[in-house]
Order: sequence, then C-alpha cells, then structure tokens
Amino acid sequence: MDHSLTTLSAGILLFLIMDPLGNIPLFLSLLKNVAPERRRRVLVRELIIALVALFAFLLGGGFVLKALQLRPESISIAGGIILFLIGVKMIFPPREGIFGGTPNTEPFIVPMAIPGVAGPSAMAALMLMTNSQPGRTADWSIALFCAWLATALILFSSTYLFRWLGTSVLTAIERLMGMLLVALSVQMFLDGVAAYLAS
Repeated sequence: MDHSLTTLSAGILLFLIMDPLGNIPLFLSLLKNVAPERRRRVLVRELIIALVALFAFLLGGGFVLKALQLRPESISIAGGIILFLIGVKMIFPPREGIFGGTPNTEPFIVPMAIPGVAGPSAMAALMLMTNSQPGRTADWSIALFCAWLATALILFSSTYLFRWLGTSVLTAIERLMGMLLVALSVQMFLDGVAAYLAS
C-alpha cells in the first residue's frame, strides 16, 4: 500500500471495493422473498454484521499476518490480484452475478454481509493498511466507517435508485467502478513488487 495513502483515498478505495451500486440488484433479489415489514430489519442486521467483520480484520489483521509470518509485500501483491479479479468481474459480470446464485430463504450473513459488503478484497485491503502503517488505525477506522456508511445509505435507497436509474445506468456505473478498481489493483500489485525488489 502506498505510504501516501490518505484517509479520504482509503475511504474511496474501500467504497469502490464494497461496490454498493453493483450490489443493488443482488440485494433486491435477496430481499424480494423477505416479508416487506422485515426487509429493513434484515438489511440493518446484515450491514452491522459486515461492519463488525471488517473492523475485526482492521484491528486483528496485523496479528494474523504475524501469526502466518506473511510479509507486507506478499499481502500487497495478493490484495492487488484479488482486487483485479473483482474489478474484472464488475466490468464483465457472470450471468449468476459476482457472488454466484442466491438462495430463496431469508439471507443471514451469506451472501449479503459476507461477501456482499465485507468481501475478501475489502478484508485484504484492511489488513494491508494496518500492516503497512500500523500507527494510523484511527485513520483507517474513520475511512472504513465512512465507506460503510455511504454503502449503507446507497443500499437503503436501492429500491428508489433502481427505479430512477434503471438497470442500464447502474450497469454502466458498476463497470466504471470496476475499471477504477482494476487501476487501483494494478497500482497495489506494482507497489508490492517494488517493495519486494527493494527489500
């Protein structure tokens, strides 16, 4: 991770990774089989579970890296590859969606909370942030909460956004976000390679 990463750029990165606009069709399809009076409650529950999972990786990621004896460069390279794959799927989504098929039962943790909001790429990015600059946990916490809050607001407005923007506009926005994510992933990968070669 670039040492010049600011709290704002970290928040934007996490927001792009969470991909709330791309998740709107997924969340709508998951919630359509839920009783209308329970939909908001289910969405709140899943978003809180996602936030707890992400903060667990933010605060405990450094310990995981030390326990596994992983170098920061390897996490940067792996995180870049994961982000690249997610970005490519956002640009060229498979028929069953980025996260595969969806069950007909009320969603619980999977796939709305994990990996819908708290996906492996977000977890890898948080572990990388804390490991590359461990003294900035407060900054990363602010960035994570702001990205999660923006994601939550968009997903709460998903019905209206889907109605106003339509499928084609949402698809175009998701592909644009995918292109930005691919560019960020390449930079993360190159940073990891450069750090490895310099070590």
